[in-house]
Amino acid sequence: MIEFILNNQAIKTEQPPGSTVLDFVRYHKKLTGTKIGCREGDCGACTILVGAFENNTLVYRNVTSCLMPLINAQGKHIVTIEGINQTELTPVQQAMVDSSGTQCGFCTIGFVMSLTGFVMNQTQTSFTDAIKNIDGNICRCTGYKSIEKAAKILSTQIENKPTHNTLNWLTKNKYLPDYFLGIEERLRKISIQQYPENKSAIKLGGATDLNVQKHQLIKKSAVQNLYDNASLKTIETINNEIILGASVTVAQFAESSIIQPIFPNLNKHIKLVSSTPIRNMATLAGNFVNASPIGDMTAFFIALDASIIFNTNRKIKLKDFYKGYKLLDKAEDEIIEKIVFSIPSSTSFFNFEKVCKRTHLDIASVNTACLINIDDNNIIQQIHLSAGGVAPYPKYLSNTCSFLLNKPINKTVLQEAITIMQQEIAPISDARGTTEYKKLLLRQLFLAHFAELNVEINFIIN
Repeated sequence: MIEFILNNQAIKTEQPPGSTVLDFVRYHKKLTGTKIGCREGDCGACTILVGAFENNTLVYRNVTSCLMPLINAQGKHIVTIEGINQTELTPVQQAMVDSSGTQCGFCTIGFVMSLTGFVMNQTQTSFTDAIKNIDGNICRCTGYKSIEKAAKILSTQIENKPTHNTLNWLTKNKYLPDYFLGIEERLRKISIQQYPENKSAIKLGGATDLNVQKHQLIKKSAVQNLYDNASLKTIETINNEIILGASVTVAQFAESSIIQPIFPNLNKHIKLVSSTPIRNMATLAGNFVNASPIGDMTAFFIALDASIIFNTNRKIKLKDFYKGYKLLDKAEDEIIEKIVFSIPSSTSFFNFEKVCKRTHLDIASVNTACLINIDDNNIIQQIHLSAGGVAPYPKYLSNTCSFLLNKPINKTVLQEAITIMQQEIAPISDARGTTEYKKLLLRQLFLAHFAELNVEINFIIN
């Protein structure tokens, strides 16, 4: 039995736990405002809001319901467009009307829900924040300018939104119905169930890739929820190491007050990783176990020389986790529980680069990350390099790193490093580019690391 609140209705259901929230609200509850679009988390037409407790605070996030397993709704508040509708249009809906932000209307629901998520965020009020919240929504009619105008209207309206008792302010100003005021108390009476281990069950985190690749299998199979396991949601610092729970989402990682000081450019890097609704769902360990050759967060953490710890207490380097295409150094009954990396020194520099067919929200053609430490004489004292899209699995560029260690940064060294790097990769031609194109991309992104390092590269690399 899965128990949650859908809009203002208490739900108890025995529908398959691996089915999607989208199908539940449309086909079983006949709430057809939430649209079926791509079913891959890409278009945003099925966007809903999910309220859940994070550090004992009720937080609402916009997610794509086409990828959210029903089991992950346990103990949460699921909000569809019907759940915010009132007698009159809400200010979010009215802003879309006033700016002519809708034409065919198919995408409109998703934009309204994402913008409602923006106004519900206690700390977000700026136009930039509003645009960030709709980065997972696609419109094929308007050209976006009218929707941007709606976002501007809203950001102006909520300039004085309080950071405390925000929900009271939102209901008073009709952004939300009054029933929202009682949701927290109702949710606290519903437990987040910790299901007993089932070795034969499919282990689910955010399922943002599994529900694309194996939707029917998940729907028909026994599944085990790892997403809401409290012991897998922690972020802590111990002995100069960051220890992350396996089910920490990309968004939680990026928003953490522990993590942000370590990576000054984190917001810039995370913007390259999918979209806000996907980052709100996708877990770090899920990205690792998925073993995509172009996993963004996998490349990110390989360059941090991160380790993973299994439920068997076995610990290995993430870079050693991959043995071939979708082949992992993991026993069938092993589950990643922790991710560990040393806090980079204050003199270290970290960078993440990615190129894809669209600027954002797309699968990488090539991605790469770099952690480097240079001394006052421009000598490389430490370096870790990773690359995706150039091998059957996320690649640690060990030969290139070995060559660069204790070398000065100059034209000759970088040229030789590029030659070595090209020899240790094996990209294939596919829909995201030819072999030659991917080699060229990695070369350019490798040089981009040094450009971002603000090392003066006043020479041409042939």
